[in-house]
Amino acid sequence: MNKENDYIDAARHILISLGLPRAQQNERSALCLLALLNLTPGKVWQAAENPLMGITPIMTWVQTHYGKAYAPNTRETFRRQSIHQFCNAGIVLYNPDKPDRPINSPKTVYQIEPTVLALLRTFGTTAWHDALTAYLANRETLVAQYAKEREQNRIPVEIGPEQDSS
Repeated sequence: MNKENDYIDAARHILISLGLPRAQQNERSALCLLALLNLTPGKVWQAAENPLMGITPIMTWVQTHYGKAYAPNTRETFRRQSIHQFCNAGIVLYNPDKPDRPINSPKTVYQIEPTVLALLRTFGTTAWHDALTAYLANRETLVAQYAKEREQNRIPVEIGPEQDSS
């Protein structure tokens, strides 16, 4: 694997395999994952890392290594529509270096969770399928979490027999 698009496609496949919702199965989210793994084109998945990165450094990394430029005003899109869900899914840790950092701090950083890093280092090997199965056996996917929340928020409504339902 050495083409930039191969890495992006692989990262999208991983996001699907980890059970992220369709809204996070896109190029932006795949690029966020690659940035958080410091997986530049030409690197093997076994060499994935887990540096601490903020949103702006992620965007800069994406442009530098994958040639995808995003406008500065899309930082919130990265945060709210990719990284937030990664955190909810347990894929990424929020401020692991300083958990008490204020929520609006410009020093906010994210990092791939160590168990996920170990899993992703098996991607593309014969161990991937078994490692993924073992990982998912101990985790609830974000898709499943969201479905459970939707089901819990439903309120049953009964219409009496004398009421016309049309």
